[in-house]
Amino acid sequence: MKIRLEQPCDYREVENLTREAFWNVYRPGCYEHFVLNRFRNDPDFIPELDLVMEVDGKIIGHIMFSKAELVLDDGTSQQSWTFGPISIHPDYKRKGYGLKLLNHALDKAREMGIGFLCMEGNINFYKHAGFGLASKKGIHYHAEPRDAEVPYFLAQELIPGWLKSNGIEEATYCPPKGYFVADENPEAFAAYEATFPGKEKTLLPNQLPQFCQSCGMPLTKNEDCGTNADGSICFDYCKYCYQDGKFLQDCTMDEMIEHCAQFVDEVNKNLPQPMTREEYVKMMRSFFPMLRRWKQ
Repeated sequence: MKIRLEQPCDYREVENLTREAFWNVYRPGCYEHFVLNRFRNDPDFIPELDLVMEVDGKIIGHIMFSKAELVLDDGTSQQSWTFGPISIHPDYKRKGYGLKLLNHALDKAREMGIGFLCMEGNINFYKHAGFGLASKKGIHYHAEPRDAEVPYFLAQELIPGWLKSNGIEEATYCPPKGYFVADENPEAFAAYEATFPGKEKTLLPNQLPQFCQSCGMPLTKNEDCGTNADGSICFDYCKYCYQDGKFLQDCTMDEMIEHCAQFVDEVNKNLPQPMTREEYVKMMRSFFPMLRRWKQ
């Protein structure tokens, strides 16, 4: 086993590795390989921590690190760091390679003076590398309520006392903008994805929750989804909003919210605490601006 810096000649192989490692894991298909492709030229990228793992001369793992930001309660910001994607080829998963690659990278990061890391992942794996819930350290996730204990939002002080020495008691983590490149450039992502061999996308039970990016309806199986112009499944929108590559309703966001509000009784069947219509509308007004169709 060998861990070394990634070289330009490795780029396509590593991107394909990343695609194989993440395909249908967190969502139908994946976009982590596109994030990596674009991130290498991003000012937040840390090339000294762009590492590959080889076994018998074959690249079977990769990890990258980047700069991030902590926004303090007084509005000022403090540089922080994150990592990911971290990829292990499916043939080599559950054999300890991922933890070895991560621990090696964390040691290098610590030597470089990187004191604090936030990341999103499964605590059942990352706790073995020293990560715990970020909320326990007073660090909040940018896309969740401030008082939420977000189970997938993790953190670690690589340098003990780093938060205190930097005067940080509470802060909100803001991930690098480069992580959202696929959402912000869907046409570029589609063109890039078309350069790889075709693979079947599907909704699976253990993926992150998927929602229609028009009405917010949960998407739990392929049959919930709309269709693209070529008849293929569209995993971004539900069958009630999108068919044959077109929206079925020509409406504003407020009109969509009013339309959805009539189904509050149906929504309440799946909630531990029922909402009134007014509460449901208020929730949608905070949630809908984050959906792809309504983003400004």
